[in-house]
Amino acid sequence: MEPTDWAPEHSGALRELFALRLSFARIAAVINKKFNTVYSRNAVLSRARRMGLAGNDRSGLPPCVQSRLNRLGEVYLVEPTSPKCPWPVPPFKETNPVELRCVEIDPRHLSLIELERGDCRYPYGGDEEGEAITFCGHPRRPGSSYCTPHFHLSRGPGTPSERTACAVLLSMVETA
Repeated sequence: MEPTDWAPEHSGALRELFALRLSFARIAAVINKKFNTVYSRNAVLSRARRMGLAGNDRSGLPPCVQSRLNRLGEVYLVEPTSPKCPWPVPPFKETNPVELRCVEIDPRHLSLIELERGDCRYPYGGDEEGEAITFCGHPRRPGSSYCTPHFHLSRGPGTPSERTACAVLLSMVETA
């Protein structure tokens, strides 16, 4: 038999109240009031299961709940109630992708282990599966992890071609 901190009179009261078909929350409330305890609903349910009073079967549930529980694994397809696109989509003109690399920098392609304290940490590579990632390695800009050109590439207004691409995108958004 399992060790338990339930007094025998508490277990007896549980047995009597369970026979009256009260809910476990109600049984917990009655036992707590009668014996000045603080048993939770789950504690009463667990004790009833250990005593063999309550099992895991759900036969005492109403039929509508029981039928929903029997169909838990089924997949239901729901028809959408709203249209696929509630507002008109503006036509977008096709644009060519802009290359966003610093062409004026010739990176040293250092591995992570080869980087020194003051080296630029701008990454190169790693685009394809198995391709090694290397780093720029030029002297860093003070207060940044990158050299000056990579700092401006990542935070500044960008190269002239990048500014042109941004202007084209902004004009497309504004006209839409």
